Amino acid sequence: MTADFLRLSRSAIDDTITQNLNALETPARSGFDPTSTSRVGPRPLSHQIDAAACNAFKDQVLFPSWQVRSDVLSYCSLVATSPDPDDPERALREAENERNREKVVDERLDPYSARFFPREARTEHLANVLRSASSNQMPQTLSTREANLFRTVIRYYEDKQYKRGLKAAEQILKRNPKHGDTMSMKALILNAQGKTEEAFALAKEALTIDMKSYICWHVYGILYRTNKNFDEAIKAYKFALKLEPDSHQIQRDLAVLQIQMRDYQGYIQSRLAMLKARPQLRQNWTALAIAYHLDGNLRQAENILTTYEKSVTTTPLRTDFENSEALLYKNTIIAEMGDIERALEHLETDCKNCLDRLAVMELRARYLAQLGRKQEAAKAYRALLDRNPEHPEYYKGLINSLGIPAVAEAAQKAVYDEYAAKYPRCDAARRLPLDFLSGDFFRSTAKEYLTLMFDKGVPSTFANVKHLYSDASKKDILPALAREYLEELSGGSVARDQANGDSSKGEGAALYFLAQHYDYYLSRDLARAMEYVEKAIELDPKSVDFHMTRARIFKHQGEIARAAEAMDHARSLDTKDRYINSKAAKYQLRNNENEKALATMGLFTRAETVGGPLADLVDMQCVWFLTEDGEAWQRRGNLGLALKRYHTVFNIFDTWQEDQFDFHSFSLRKGQIRAYIDLIRWEDRLREHPFYFRAALNAVNLYLSMHDKPQNGTNGVEAGQANGEDAAERKKAAKKAKKEAQKAEREAAEKAAKQDPNKAGAQKGKDGEEAKKKDEDPNGVKLAATTDPLGDAMKFLWPLLQFSPRNIEGQFAGFEVFIRRKKYLLALRCLKAAVAIDRSHTRVLEQAARLRKVLDGAMDSLAPKVKGVIETELAEVPGA
Repeated sequence: MTADFLRLSRSAIDDTITQNLNALETPARSGFDPTSTSRVGPRPLSHQIDAAACNAFKDQVLFPSWQVRSDVLSYCSLVATSPDPDDPERALREAENERNREKVVDERLDPYSARFFPREARTEHLANVLRSASSNQMPQTLSTREANLFRTVIRYYEDKQYKRGLKAAEQILKRNPKHGDTMSMKALILNAQGKTEEAFALAKEALTIDMKSYICWHVYGILYRTNKNFDEAIKAYKFALKLEPDSHQIQRDLAVLQIQMRDYQGYIQSRLAMLKARPQLRQNWTALAIAYHLDGNLRQAENILTTYEKSVTTTPLRTDFENSEALLYKNTIIAEMGDIERALEHLETDCKNCLDRLAVMELRARYLAQLGRKQEAAKAYRALLDRNPEHPEYYKGLINSLGIPAVAEAAQKAVYDEYAAKYPRCDAARRLPLDFLSGDFFRSTAKEYLTLMFDKGVPSTFANVKHLYSDASKKDILPALAREYLEELSGGSVARDQANGDSSKGEGAALYFLAQHYDYYLSRDLARAMEYVEKAIELDPKSVDFHMTRARIFKHQGEIARAAEAMDHARSLDTKDRYINSKAAKYQLRNNENEKALATMGLFTRAETVGGPLADLVDMQCVWFLTEDGEAWQRRGNLGLALKRYHTVFNIFDTWQEDQFDFHSFSLRKGQIRAYIDLIRWEDRLREHPFYFRAALNAVNLYLSMHDKPQNGTNGVEAGQANGEDAAERKKAAKKAKKEAQKAEREAAEKAAKQDPNKAGAQKGKDGEEAKKKDEDPNGVKLAATTDPLGDAMKFLWPLLQFSPRNIEGQFAGFEVFIRRKKYLLALRCLKAAVAIDRSHTRVLEQAARLRKVLDGAMDSLAPKVKGVIETELAEVPGA
C-alpha cells in the first residue's frame, strides 16, 4: 500500500524540482521546458546561475520539500496505524510533535513532495486508503474440513440441489463469515432460485472482501451472463482470467460469450490461448480455425488445420468421425477462397475416405462442373441421381453438364424420360419437365402426369403444379385437362385401373383439383369452387381433405363463422390427426373464439403441464398459435393479452438465439463443424423469419394505436370510455374470459390427476421450479398500462428494420414510429427505403406528404446540419 501511495504522489508532483530550477531563469526569456523532466543530463543554460541563487534554492525549496515529504509519509503512517482511526487530529498532533523533534532530513526519500501538506485533501484521502487497507481483514482461509464442504457446495450447485448447497454454504459462513468464495457460491445458488437482486448484492459484497479471488469474479460474470448482460459478463471473465490465467473453465466461458456476441477478434485471442494451454486437443485447433473463418481470414483458418494435420504422427482411423468432418470443413474453406482446382484435388486425395459420402459426391460433382470438366461432372451427377432420383438439383446439374441449352426442350425432356423409365415410382422425373415445356409438348406431358396422379387419387396434385400458374397459358391448360379427365370417366370411353380397384378415387381427385383451382387466388371463382368441392364430398363424405377445402372456400368468401364450423367438422372426422386439429384451432381463432381454440389445441398437449394447454404451447414454442391468438385478442379489444402473446413470440426468438450457447462447445466436442458454421450463419439472420416479422409488426402497430388513443391502464379500455355502458360491457367480457381460462386450467389439472395422480404435485417438489413457472403478469395488464408505447415498440422495430429491410410494411411501421418520436432523419430513412422498394405505393406518397407537412413546422428547431441533410434527401422522395 505504501508503494501505491508513493506512485500516486510521484505522478502528481514529479516535475516540482525542475519547475523550480527553471524558475531561476527569467520567464520572459526562457519559459518552462516540459521535455526537461525526461532528460538524463542537465540541459545547457543560457547563462551561469550564481552561487547565491543555488543556495537560496536549496534552503527555500529543495530541503523544505524533502521535509514535507517526510511529514506526509509520517502522517499517513500514523493515521493508518492509529489506535483511534476516527480521530485523525490525534495522529496529526503526533506528526507535528515528531516534526518538531526531527532535525535531520532522511535523504533516502524521494525529494518530490513540495506540493503536499498534511492537511491537504489528497493527502487525507491517501491516508484513509492506507488506514482502510490495514483495518480490512485478509481473505479468510478454510480448514481442511470446510474446504471439502466448499467443494460439496459446488457439486450441489452443478447437480441443481440448491437447498442442500445453500445449507452447506451457510455452515461454512457460520464459522467464516468473510469467506468471499463461499459468499459467491451462495450468490450463484440464490440466482438459480430466482433471487437475482439478493444474489448480486451478495456477489458484490464478496468482491469487496476478496477482490483478488478469481472465483468471485468468475461468479460475478456468471450472474451477468444468466441475466443476459453479456458485455459486463465478458469484463468480469477477463478480470478473473487476469487473476487466474491458467483457468481453462474461465477461458472457455469467455470464449463462448465472445462467439455469442460475434466478437471474432476476441474469440481468436481466447482460442489461441486455449490452444497454447492444450495443444494436444484437436478441437482447440479446429476452434481456432473456426474463429479465423468467421472473421473472414480463410487463409489463416486453412493454415491452422494444416498445421495440426502435420503434427499428427499416426494415421487416423477411417471410422474417426471428427477427422472426417475436419477434412471436409477444410475442403469447404478452400472452396470458399475460390481455389476450386485445389479444392477438388484435396477432395479426391484427403477426403476420399470421409464418412459423409453424399457430401463428397455432391462437392465433387459441383467442383467438376465449375471447372468445366463436363463429361466427368455428368458422370458424377448420374451417380447422385442413382442414389436419389427425386432431387431436382441433380437433374439441373446433369443437364448443364451435358451442355443442353435451355431452349432445347426435347433434349431436356429426354433426360427426364430416361429416369422416369428407370424409376417408375419417381415423381420428380415426371413433374419437373412441366416447368420448362410449353405448347402442345407441355399439354401432352401435363395430361400424362395429371392422369397418373388422378388415377392414384393423390390429393396433393394441385399443390405440386400450382407454381405453374404464373404462366397464363399453363393456368388455362391444367384445369381443362382435369375437366377432360372427368368427361372421359363419365363417358366411359377409356377403361382405367383405379387405385385399389376404387373407381371413385379418380373422379374425386379430379373434382378436388378443380375445387382448389377455382379457390386459388390467381384463378379464383368461389362459386364454382364450392360446386366442385360439394360434388367431391358427395363421392366421399368422410374425406378430411375435401371438408378442409370447403372450409377454406368459406373463409375466402368472408364467412369466417361457417369456415370455423366446417373446419371443426373436418377435425371430427379424424380426431387423431394433429394437423387437422391445428387447422380447426386456427380457424376458431380467426373467428375470435380464443377459449374454444385453446381447448381444441389442448387435445394434443401434455395434460400434466402446469398452467394448462397454453403453458405447454409456450413451452413447445408454438409461434403460429401465439401470433393468431394475439391477433384475435387484439380484434376483441383485449390489448393486454394481445401484447402478452407478441412479447411471448419475441421471447421465443430470444430463446432460439440463446440456444447457440448449447452448441458452441457441443459442436466442437462432437466434431460437427460444418453444421455448426451453418447454425451460426442461420442465427445471424434469425429475425428475418416471417413468424417474427408478423408478430413484431402486429406489436408495433398495436403500440402505435395505444399512443394515438391512450388507455386508462386497463386492457383495451380507452380513457374516454372508462365510464358508461361500453366500459361495463368490456369489464363483463374480461371477467367472463378470466373465468373460462381458470376453468380450462382446472379441467387440465383434473385430467392430469386422473391419468397419473402422482404427477399432480410433482412439479412443486423441485427446487425453485415453481417460482420460475410463476408469471407475474399473465393477462398482460402491466404491458397494456405502459406509459411509453413508442419506446416499447422500438424493441420490436429495430430487428424488423435491420433484418427485413426489403419488406415495405416494416419501413412503413418504422416511419410511423419515428415521426411520432420526432426522429425526422430516421423517419426519412424509412421513407427512402420504402421508395426504393415501391415508389408508386400509395402509402409512400401519403407518408411523404405528411413528412413534408410536419417538417414545415419543425425546421426552425432543427440543427443546421440536420436541416441541410433533410432538405437534400427529401428532394429525392416523390410527393414530398
